[in-house]
Amino acid sequence: MNRIDKVFREAKGPVLNIYATAGFPNFDDTMTVIKALSEGGADIIEIGMPYSDPVADGETIQMANQVSLDHGMSVAKLFEQLKDLRKEVQTPVILMGYVNPVLQFGIEKFCQKCAEVGIDGLILPDLPMVEYLEEYKSIFDQYGLYNIFLITPQTSDERIRYIDEHSHGFIYMVSSASTTGAKTGISEEQEAYFQRIAGMNLKNPRLIGFGISDKESFLKASKHASGAIIGSAFVKLLSKSKDLKKDIVSFTQSIVG
Repeated sequence: MNRIDKVFREAKGPVLNIYATAGFPNFDDTMTVIKALSEGGADIIEIGMPYSDPVADGETIQMANQVSLDHGMSVAKLFEQLKDLRKEVQTPVILMGYVNPVLQFGIEKFCQKCAEVGIDGLILPDLPMVEYLEEYKSIFDQYGLYNIFLITPQTSDERIRYIDEHSHGFIYMVSSASTTGAKTGISEEQEAYFQRIAGMNLKNPRLIGFGISDKESFLKASKHASGAIIGSAFVKLLSKSKDLKKDIVSFTQSIVG
Protein backbone atom coordinates (compact mmCIF):
# COMPACT_ATOMS: atom_id res chain seq x y z
CA MET A 1 0.00 0.00 0.00
CA ASN A 2 1.26 3.48 -0.87
CA ARG A 3 2.17 5.36 2.33
CA ILE A 4 -0.22 8.19 1.36
CA ASP A 5 -3.20 5.79 1.32
CA LYS A 6 -2.09 4.39 4.68
CA VAL A 7 -2.13 7.89 6.24
CA PHE A 8 -5.72 8.57 5.18
CA ARG A 9 -6.87 5.08 6.12
CA GLU A 10 -5.40 5.29 9.62
CA ALA A 11 -5.97 9.02 10.35
CA LYS A 12 -7.62 9.69 13.71
CA GLY A 13 -8.10 13.39 12.88
CA PRO A 14 -7.36 15.90 10.13
CA VAL A 15 -4.30 15.10 8.00
CA LEU A 16 -1.49 17.67 8.16
CA ASN A 17 0.71 18.12 5.09
CA ILE A 18 3.61 20.57 5.49
CA TYR A 19 5.58 21.99 2.57
CA ALA A 20 9.27 22.92 2.69
CA THR A 21 11.64 23.96 -0.09
CA ALA A 22 14.58 21.59 -0.63
CA GLY A 23 17.93 23.13 0.30
CA PHE A 24 16.39 25.85 2.47
CA PRO A 25 17.30 27.63 4.67
CA ASN A 26 20.72 26.05 3.99
CA PHE A 27 21.77 23.63 1.28
CA ASP A 28 22.25 20.66 3.63
CA ASP A 29 19.07 21.23 5.68
CA THR A 30 16.69 19.11 3.55
CA MET A 31 16.91 15.92 5.63
CA THR A 32 17.09 17.86 8.91
CA VAL A 33 13.76 19.50 8.03
CA ILE A 34 12.16 16.23 6.92
CA LYS A 35 13.22 14.36 10.06
CA ALA A 36 12.02 17.17 12.35
CA LEU A 37 8.65 17.37 10.55
CA SER A 38 8.22 13.63 10.97
CA GLU A 39 9.17 13.79 14.64
CA GLY A 40 6.80 16.71 15.20
CA GLY A 41 3.85 14.75 13.82
CA ALA A 42 3.34 15.91 10.22
CA ASP A 43 1.31 13.26 8.39
CA ILE A 44 2.66 14.07 4.91
CA ILE A 45 5.81 15.99 3.98
CA GLU A 46 5.89 17.93 0.71
CA ILE A 47 9.32 18.93 -0.55
CA GLY A 48 9.54 21.66 -3.16
CA MET A 49 12.05 21.25 -5.97
CA PRO A 50 13.43 24.76 -6.53
CA TYR A 51 12.69 26.36 -9.88
CA SER A 52 13.64 29.74 -11.32
CA ASP A 53 10.07 30.72 -12.22
CA PRO A 54 7.64 29.27 -9.63
CA VAL A 55 4.53 30.97 -11.04
CA ALA A 56 1.99 29.55 -8.55
CA ASP A 57 4.01 30.65 -5.56
CA GLY A 58 4.06 33.92 -3.68
CA GLU A 59 6.94 35.98 -2.37
CA THR A 60 7.95 33.71 0.52
CA ILE A 61 8.31 30.50 -1.48
CA GLN A 62 9.82 32.36 -4.45
CA MET A 63 12.48 33.65 -2.05
CA ALA A 64 13.16 30.15 -0.71
CA ASN A 65 13.41 28.81 -4.28
CA GLN A 66 15.97 31.48 -5.19
CA VAL A 67 18.05 30.96 -2.05
CA SER A 68 18.13 27.20 -2.69
CA LEU A 69 19.09 27.66 -6.35
CA ASP A 70 21.82 30.11 -5.32
CA HIS A 71 23.13 27.38 -3.01
CA GLY A 72 23.40 25.10 -6.04
CA MET A 73 20.35 22.88 -5.51
CA SER A 74 19.25 20.73 -8.46
CA VAL A 75 17.08 17.65 -9.00
CA ALA A 76 20.18 15.42 -9.04
CA LYS A 77 21.52 16.93 -5.81
CA LEU A 78 18.13 16.58 -4.13
CA PHE A 79 18.04 12.86 -4.90
CA GLU A 80 21.55 12.58 -3.44
CA GLN A 81 20.32 14.25 -0.23
CA LEU A 82 17.33 11.88 -0.07
CA LYS A 83 19.28 8.65 -0.64
CA ASP A 84 18.90 7.49 3.00
CA LEU A 85 15.38 8.88 3.46
CA ARG A 86 13.70 5.56 4.23
CA LYS A 87 16.37 4.52 6.73
CA GLU A 88 15.28 7.44 8.89
CA VAL A 89 11.67 8.45 8.10
CA GLN A 90 8.49 6.50 7.35
CA THR A 91 6.24 9.54 6.83
CA PRO A 92 4.96 9.87 3.22
CA VAL A 93 7.05 12.30 1.17
CA ILE A 94 5.81 14.08 -1.95
CA LEU A 95 7.96 16.09 -4.35
CA MET A 96 6.32 19.27 -5.59
CA GLY A 97 7.63 21.32 -8.49
CA TYR A 98 7.35 22.38 -12.08
CA VAL A 99 7.59 19.99 -14.98
CA ASN A 100 10.54 21.60 -16.82
CA PRO A 101 13.34 20.37 -14.50
CA VAL A 102 11.70 16.91 -14.47
CA LEU A 103 11.66 16.75 -18.27
CA GLN A 104 15.28 17.93 -18.39
CA PHE A 105 16.26 15.19 -15.92
CA GLY A 106 14.24 12.62 -17.93
CA ILE A 107 10.78 11.46 -16.84
CA GLU A 108 11.60 7.77 -16.51
CA LYS A 109 14.96 8.41 -14.84
CA PHE A 110 13.20 10.84 -12.47
CA CYS A 111 10.48 8.34 -11.54
CA GLN A 112 13.08 5.61 -11.09
CA LYS A 113 15.08 7.79 -8.69
CA CYS A 114 11.87 8.66 -6.80
CA ALA A 115 11.18 4.95 -6.33
CA GLU A 116 14.79 4.30 -5.25
CA VAL A 117 14.73 6.90 -2.47
CA GLY A 118 11.13 6.20 -1.41
CA ILE A 119 9.09 9.12 -2.74
CA ASP A 120 5.34 8.43 -2.64
CA GLY A 121 3.90 11.01 -5.01
CA LEU A 122 4.41 14.10 -7.14
CA ILE A 123 2.67 17.45 -7.52
CA LEU A 124 3.48 19.03 -10.90
CA PRO A 125 0.92 21.84 -11.31
CA ASP A 126 1.95 22.75 -14.86
CA LEU A 127 1.86 19.19 -16.25
CA PRO A 128 -1.33 19.07 -18.38
CA MET A 129 -3.60 16.21 -17.37
CA VAL A 130 -4.11 14.99 -20.95
CA GLU A 131 -0.35 14.87 -21.49
CA TYR A 132 0.11 13.00 -18.20
CA LEU A 133 -2.56 10.41 -19.03
CA GLU A 134 -1.36 9.85 -22.59
CA GLU A 135 2.41 9.95 -22.12
CA TYR A 136 3.47 9.53 -18.50
CA LYS A 137 0.86 7.74 -16.40
CA SER A 138 2.20 4.29 -17.28
CA ILE A 139 5.68 5.35 -16.11
CA PHE A 140 4.34 6.81 -12.85
CA ASP A 141 2.37 3.59 -12.26
CA GLN A 142 5.41 1.43 -13.00
CA TYR A 143 7.33 3.14 -10.20
CA GLY A 144 4.40 3.32 -7.74
CA LEU A 145 4.11 7.13 -7.81
CA TYR A 146 0.87 9.01 -7.29
CA ASN A 147 0.38 12.18 -9.34
CA ILE A 148 -1.58 14.67 -7.24
CA PHE A 149 -3.83 17.09 -9.13
CA LEU A 150 -5.00 20.54 -8.07
CA ILE A 151 -8.48 22.03 -8.23
CA THR A 152 -9.44 25.68 -7.64
CA PRO A 153 -12.69 27.61 -7.04
CA GLN A 154 -12.79 28.14 -10.82
CA THR A 155 -12.56 24.43 -11.71
CA SER A 156 -15.83 23.16 -13.18
CA ASP A 157 -17.73 20.29 -11.57
CA GLU A 158 -17.21 18.27 -14.74
CA ARG A 159 -13.44 18.68 -14.59
CA ILE A 160 -13.36 17.99 -10.85
CA ARG A 161 -15.12 14.67 -11.46
CA TYR A 162 -12.65 13.89 -14.27
CA ILE A 163 -9.72 14.66 -11.95
CA ASP A 164 -11.29 12.54 -9.20
CA GLU A 165 -11.67 9.62 -11.62
CA HIS A 166 -7.95 9.70 -12.51
CA SER A 167 -6.55 10.54 -9.06
CA HIS A 168 -4.89 8.50 -6.36
CA GLY A 169 -3.83 9.55 -2.87
CA PHE A 170 -5.68 12.84 -2.53
CA ILE A 171 -6.84 15.92 -4.42
CA TYR A 172 -5.12 19.22 -3.64
CA MET A 173 -7.85 21.85 -3.16
CA VAL A 174 -6.41 25.29 -3.79
CA SER A 175 -8.46 27.56 -1.53
CA SER A 176 -8.29 30.66 -3.74
CA ALA A 177 -7.09 31.91 -7.12
CA SER A 178 -4.19 33.81 -5.53
CA THR A 179 -0.58 32.65 -5.17
CA THR A 180 0.72 30.81 -2.10
CA GLY A 181 1.05 32.97 0.99
CA ALA A 182 -0.99 35.85 -0.46
CA LYS A 183 -3.72 35.55 2.16
CA THR A 184 -4.14 33.81 5.46
CA GLY A 185 -7.32 32.60 7.13
CA ILE A 186 -10.52 31.24 5.61
CA SER A 187 -13.22 33.54 4.21
CA GLU A 188 -16.97 32.84 3.94
CA GLU A 189 -16.59 32.65 0.16
CA GLN A 190 -13.93 29.97 0.53
CA GLU A 191 -16.09 28.04 2.99
CA ALA A 192 -18.91 28.01 0.42
CA TYR A 193 -16.49 26.56 -2.14
CA PHE A 194 -15.31 23.91 0.34
CA GLN A 195 -18.92 22.95 1.08
CA ARG A 196 -19.73 22.71 -2.65
CA ILE A 197 -16.84 20.28 -3.20
CA ALA A 198 -17.72 18.29 -0.07
CA GLY A 199 -21.24 17.91 -1.47
CA MET A 200 -19.88 16.25 -4.62
CA ASN A 201 -18.97 13.09 -2.64
CA LEU A 202 -15.68 12.54 -4.46
CA LYS A 203 -13.95 9.19 -4.03
CA ASN A 204 -10.56 10.71 -3.16
CA PRO A 205 -9.70 12.51 0.09
CA ARG A 206 -9.07 16.26 -0.24
CA LEU A 207 -6.46 18.48 1.38
CA ILE A 208 -6.93 22.26 1.34
CA GLY A 209 -3.94 24.49 0.64
CA PHE A 210 -3.12 28.24 0.29
CA GLY A 211 -3.87 30.47 3.28
CA ILE A 212 -3.44 27.83 6.00
CA SER A 213 -0.96 29.15 8.55
CA ASP A 214 -1.83 28.03 12.09
CA LYS A 215 -3.97 25.67 14.14
CA GLU A 216 -7.09 27.82 13.80
CA SER A 217 -7.03 27.99 9.98
CA PHE A 218 -5.94 24.32 9.79
CA LEU A 219 -8.94 23.14 11.84
CA LYS A 220 -11.35 25.48 10.05
CA ALA A 221 -10.30 24.19 6.61
CA SER A 222 -10.27 20.59 7.81
CA LYS A 223 -14.00 20.76 8.67
CA HIS A 224 -14.63 20.61 4.93
CA ALA A 225 -11.90 18.16 3.87
CA SER A 226 -9.63 15.41 5.15
CA GLY A 227 -7.02 17.93 6.24
CA ALA A 228 -4.93 20.82 5.02
CA ILE A 229 -1.53 21.93 3.75
CA ILE A 230 0.73 24.55 5.32
CA GLY A 231 3.44 26.06 3.12
CA SER A 232 4.39 29.74 3.24
CA ALA A 233 3.92 30.07 7.02
CA PHE A 234 6.31 27.17 7.59
CA VAL A 235 8.88 28.50 5.10
CA LYS A 236 8.77 31.85 6.95
CA LEU A 237 9.49 29.98 10.20
CA LEU A 238 12.50 28.28 8.58
CA SER A 239 13.85 31.61 7.32
CA LYS A 240 13.89 33.03 10.89
CA SER A 241 14.83 29.89 12.82
CA LYS A 242 17.87 29.85 15.11
CA ASP A 243 17.33 26.18 16.10
CA LEU A 244 15.81 24.29 13.18
CA LYS A 245 14.90 21.00 14.82
CA LYS A 246 13.44 22.55 17.95
CA ASP A 247 11.47 25.20 16.02
CA ILE A 248 10.10 22.72 13.46
CA VAL A 249 8.96 20.20 16.09
CA SER A 250 7.39 23.00 18.13
CA PHE A 251 5.58 24.49 15.09
CA THR A 252 4.26 21.11 13.94
CA GLN A 253 3.05 20.14 17.40
CA SER A 254 1.32 23.52 17.75
CA ILE A 255 -0.88 22.46 14.81
CA VAL A 256 -1.50 18.79 15.64
CA GLY A 257 -1.26 18.95 19.45
